[in-house]
Amino acid sequence: MVDLALFLFVMALLALSLKRPFLAVLAYLYVDIVAPQKISWHLLASIPISLITFLAAFGLWLVADDKADSRLTLRQGLLLALLAYCGATTLTADFPVEAADKWAWVWKALLFAIFLPLTLRTRLRIEAAALFMVLSAGSIAITGGIKTALTGGGYNALTFFVQDNSGLYEGSIISCVAIAIIPLILWLARHGTIYPRGILVRIFATALIFACLLIPVGTQARTGLLCIGLLGVLMLRSVRHRLLYLGGALALALVAVPFLPASFTKRMDTIENHEADQSASTRLAVWKWTLDYVKDHPLGGGFDAYRSNRLVIETRSAQSSGSQTEVETRTVTDQARAYHSSYFEMLGEQGWPGLALWLWLQVSGLWQMERLRRRWGRRAAAEGAGPQVQWQAPLANALQQAQLIYLLGAAFVGIAFQPFILMLIGLQCALWSYLKRLDEPARPLRPDRVAPVPVPVHAAR
Repeated sequence: MVDLALFLFVMALLALSLKRPFLAVLAYLYVDIVAPQKISWHLLASIPISLITFLAAFGLWLVADDKADSRLTLRQGLLLALLAYCGATTLTADFPVEAADKWAWVWKALLFAIFLPLTLRTRLRIEAAALFMVLSAGSIAITGGIKTALTGGGYNALTFFVQDNSGLYEGSIISCVAIAIIPLILWLARHGTIYPRGILVRIFATALIFACLLIPVGTQARTGLLCIGLLGVLMLRSVRHRLLYLGGALALALVAVPFLPASFTKRMDTIENHEADQSASTRLAVWKWTLDYVKDHPLGGGFDAYRSNRLVIETRSAQSSGSQTEVETRTVTDQARAYHSSYFEMLGEQGWPGLALWLWLQVSGLWQMERLRRRWGRRAAAEGAGPQVQWQAPLANALQQAQLIYLLGAAFVGIAFQPFILMLIGLQCALWSYLKRLDEPARPLRPDRVAPVPVPVHAAR
């Protein structure tokens, strides 16, 4: 039944897109995030559904959709430049076969991020895309949240829809993304127009946020705990009663600590004492190796260049017995360890030019969302618009918070080209382009194109 339901849902979206081409874009968002072909065991698994929805989204937009207000932005240009540069480094990669495997999905993620803003020409479309993204990622979070509440989860032990450790089904990645979408959940609950707002929407949004907060507990990903901390700080800027918010957050943390699994608190302790944790020590060793690598390869080594590393890691752990403390030192050798950081991933694979393009893309997004937040916030205050009417600044704020949470998580997880995050960038580009178009004054006609005013006969006499 699950297999049939997934198949019928995707086919229904594609069928409806023949009349409403934009629905094919939503179908691709769902397929790329949830990957129902992995959940299915026959119907969707037997056809290239991701490729089909990808081609349908592009093809129907090109043939049947209105493109009157579609325009390219600077950040889409940066994405295009990054796409071209990554293609060039793939041709000269240190490991051509492995690089080609990664390029096979990276180019599609980058191209769709460039394409997505061209289809989001109205508020309704922007909101629909945000809703599909949140609900698609939220479906994974709900599954993980329920399992965490029932079993407590565990490091590399929490499974979602499928036994998979790639994409959003990887523990650290879904922990980062689950926390990043919380600002968007709040925005949709407060300003969504696709569904009637009410008590049921608020209950569902609250439950979904709770499930998202449980994901770092269930996966025991330290990245997720750091993202929760950053989210708590970022929320201070948008809440009305900050003292009440701080008091409630502190009380909630104190109440939640006794219910946390012992394995979770033990793993979180390694954040402070990283020298005793081999995983953390390995990351530091890989980052140091990457800095040495780009001295000889300033243009990068292409995708999966980390496979050439050889590491010697020294871990130290202190054990106290009475008044004496014994320090145990252990040396471990390792090789072909991944970067575990998007910043070093970009540096090692794409060199300094690629890292500069990627950072430019991220920083410009933060700057654009801040400009929108301030401009539309001041405009709403001047016009006396209520919080339900004024949706532009809150959405810019939510997208900015989501990006900041991603950038923190990206420091410890190699998700520089994560498709979901590139979709968020596409949403930012669409919002920037749409609101800029609303701000543009009507263009005056050129003097040579002004129609002559007819002169009445009696006036001529």
